[in-house]
Formats: sequence, C-alpha cells, structure tokens
Amino acid sequence: LSLVIEPKVGFGEIKFGDLSEKVIEYLGEADEMEEIPDEDGFNVVILNYWEKGVSVFFEGVEKTVVSCFETDIPEATLFGKKVFDMKEDDVIALMKEHGFEVAEKETEENGERRISYDDALIDFFFLDGEMIAVNWGVLVNEKGDIEEF
Repeated sequence: LSLVIEPKVGFGEIKFGDLSEKVIEYLGEADEMEEIPDEDGFNVVILNYWEKGVSVFFEGVEKTVVSCFETDIPEATLFGKKVFDMKEDDVIALMKEHGFEVAEKETEENGERRISYDDALIDFFFLDGEMIAVNWGVLVNEKGDIEEF
C-alpha cells in the first residue's frame, strides 16, 4: 500500500467509494471489525488494522463503500511531505498552500488538539505538540455514492 494521504481521493491505491473486497485485497483481513449501527439503518463498519496503523471506515445502505481513513503510520505523506514529522504550523501552511482553510481548532480536556478542515474533510490530531493521527474522508449517501461537498 502506498502511504499517500489524498484529501477527497483516498489513501494510496485505496480510493473513497471502493468496496471492502478491494481493501482486503490490499491490506488483508482486518485485526478487528467494528459495526456502528444507526437508527436509520445507515451502518458504519470500521476495519481496524492495528499492526499496520490504519483504520478504514465504510458507509452506505444499498452498498457499503470506503468513506474515511484514519492513520498513525509515521511514513504517511500529504502533498509530498511526511505529515507526522510536521508541527501544527507546518500543517496549516501546507494545507493553505494547497487551497484549504482551517475550519476549527479544538483542545480536548486530555490535552489532545484537533485541527479540522471542512473543505477537505480532514482532521489532524496532536498531543504535546506531536501529531498522533490523521483522519480524512468523504460524504457518502444511502446508495453508497460519494456526495459533493
């Protein structure tokens, strides 16, 4: 798997909108599978690959497709840069350079800090100034189609 984070597109060879078969073909069987049922029948399934450092989220009713990724893989890149080597200001500058604006910055009680971009549907998580995770996705409708945002 190539470790390229692509906002609105995917993660390396796995693209948003792909089916679980393609994910399993690239990553193998998940270490853990979680299902988050929704009252509307809109299920979210998460395949956690703890050893590999990535979680893949699936959404949809008629068909379930890749809607989100979360990773803490140190070698992951964003716009050609190793994202986990970056500090908060570096991430903000890199995202701005590619036309994305910060939507929200929030610090949790445990000290974890989140920087969110609504225009790229991506969140960067920091603890004690170090990046600990990146989460990015797309909006998926009931049919399993990706919505524009």
